[in-house]
Amino acid sequence: MTAMDESTVEETLDSARPLPLPDDEQLSRALADAQILTLLLTYVHLTHDVALLERVAPHVRPLLMQQPDDIPAELQDEIRGALREVLVGRAPCADGPPSDELLQQMMSVGVGERVDDEFVPLLYDQIGLRPDPPRSTMADRVAPPEDFTVLQIGLGLSGIAMAVELLDAGYRTRIVEKNPDVGGTWFLNTYPGVGVDTPSHFYSFSFAQWSHWTHFKPKGDEMQRYFGAVVDRYGLRELTSFSTTVVSCRYDADTVKWHVVLRSADGHTETVVVDAIVNAGGFVHRARRPDIVGLDDFAGPALHTAKWDRTVALEGRRVAVIGTGASGVQVIPEVAKVAEHVTVFMRRKYWVLNNRETDVAVPMGARYAIRAFPHYREWLRFRVYWQAGDGNYANVLLDPAYVDNPRAASPANERLREFAVAQMRAELDDRPDLLEQVMPGFPIFSKRIISHPVWWQTLKRDDVRLVTAGIERIEPTGVRTVDGELHEADVLVLATGFDFARMHGDLDVHGRDDHVLAQEWGDDDPRAYMGVLVPGYPNYFHMNGPNSGPNFAGGVNIVAETQAHYIVACLDHALANGARAIEPSDAAFVAFNELVDDQLTRMIWSHPGSDSYYQNRNRRPYMSWPFRLVDYWHRTRGPVADDLVLHGSMVTRSRNEV
Repeated sequence: MTAMDESTVEETLDSARPLPLPDDEQLSRALADAQILTLLLTYVHLTHDVALLERVAPHVRPLLMQQPDDIPAELQDEIRGALREVLVGRAPCADGPPSDELLQQMMSVGVGERVDDEFVPLLYDQIGLRPDPPRSTMADRVAPPEDFTVLQIGLGLSGIAMAVELLDAGYRTRIVEKNPDVGGTWFLNTYPGVGVDTPSHFYSFSFAQWSHWTHFKPKGDEMQRYFGAVVDRYGLRELTSFSTTVVSCRYDADTVKWHVVLRSADGHTETVVVDAIVNAGGFVHRARRPDIVGLDDFAGPALHTAKWDRTVALEGRRVAVIGTGASGVQVIPEVAKVAEHVTVFMRRKYWVLNNRETDVAVPMGARYAIRAFPHYREWLRFRVYWQAGDGNYANVLLDPAYVDNPRAASPANERLREFAVAQMRAELDDRPDLLEQVMPGFPIFSKRIISHPVWWQTLKRDDVRLVTAGIERIEPTGVRTVDGELHEADVLVLATGFDFARMHGDLDVHGRDDHVLAQEWGDDDPRAYMGVLVPGYPNYFHMNGPNSGPNFAGGVNIVAETQAHYIVACLDHALANGARAIEPSDAAFVAFNELVDDQLTRMIWSHPGSDSYYQNRNRRPYMSWPFRLVDYWHRTRGPVADDLVLHGSMVTRSRNEV
């Protein structure tokens, strides 16, 4: 079994092995460990045999409610046996790929609901079955001039996607990264337990799928290794100035150029002149300190999850943790393993789910299946996409009949709530007191859902105490709550999240005609066109911008890829029309935001019970994309010419004047 040892796995981005595979114990273990529905889709892809597909279909439920034993054991054994015969060469593969009709049937059975025609192009792209050809191979495309330079800010997830797209399109690119290494969020966040709550086989790039994840929802260090591998594969380090920050960006309308001031770690500044700026700096790095009286008076170490200090020992100490959002749910179980006692201060309730298919380590056999079975990895990505992506959209649509329902937003949302409540009751049936403390009174999906396999068990530990009383102040020796009790602590942990709403951060951006981004966006009310472009800022592209977040789903990676595709398409459009820069018209900007605002009234984030960081101080959901991921994907296939204004060295004109 040494071939299955983790230490022998080569971490590459290679494709599956050719058939036939050895008919050995390793194959048996892989068939036993791998997900049964993904094995079925792999078999049908290789053989085009729909008989098993049709027999399994009645046993498949929508993915969040699918359980491993829903398919009868004898039918599962039949699937494994049939696929084995194909993999070892005893049964033939079909000639050619499956037809579009068969692929769509496979998709629908694989997720327990109809996959409509509009999803198919997105799925071909995102699961790697039919990726777009390189732009450099497009015969009718105008290549960018050699003197046209793009400055990219950031080399995290979005920045990597952007840089790969720019290189593929032949754009001269310089990358500036404020950290000393790549990874963004996953470089900065190093607290115990930090990890992805979207399965990694989806939370990764479609163009660089990885076969060697050790967990379906991996920890931060594994994400960092993956991003490092992708960066090295595409040679992005050589294009990057690390430990360098962007101080200011000023647009010169006369030259159609941006003047950008950079500052290195030693304080040295330089000004560079570029044609376009892509801000891929993100916002999951600005730690939010809670506004609590006496916070600076605490005598012991005070750690924020976004600025963790690994030199602080937690073993045998009393630890107070403020916050039970995503970072709190991740860090508290790890701290509880070593601390003498953990006091958890819950300021807000959250829905926490345990997905039994993905909140686990990837078994070694399944890792072999992902690495070796043709198309298994792609079909696994597809099923995870549907579970973590548009398969959830029905849950965030607000049914008018439910506006006055404090606990649900629609029949679909209520069914999912019932599922989540049943799971919580099963976990906490022996602690009715705790169940009452943590049970949310708002609709599921109205704020971020958290996923963790042992959260409820952690709260039940004898050395963990959940406190729901409000915090009055921090004192040198602990946390005093409004009921007068002092909760003594040696170490204070702030799991209080990030400052999301100030999307431009501290970056000073001056566009044409006295436009200043900080003034227009303020602290919490950013707006853009397509979540990327802002009128008054030619060739300034803001990734993960306003109202482009898939807050019902985990598709930030899809948004990053599709925004990168869109940005290059916009630059290509400008150059093809003899211009040097592009921006949205005021009318298009207004129309887009009116469309978004109107749809938001139909979404769960407009429900009276919704209260989350997706909303600004006026309760406007500034972050959320209110349509589906597939809608955003289709909208960003290319620019709408009439929505755009082009700028050149001599004239400024709208597209219909060209």
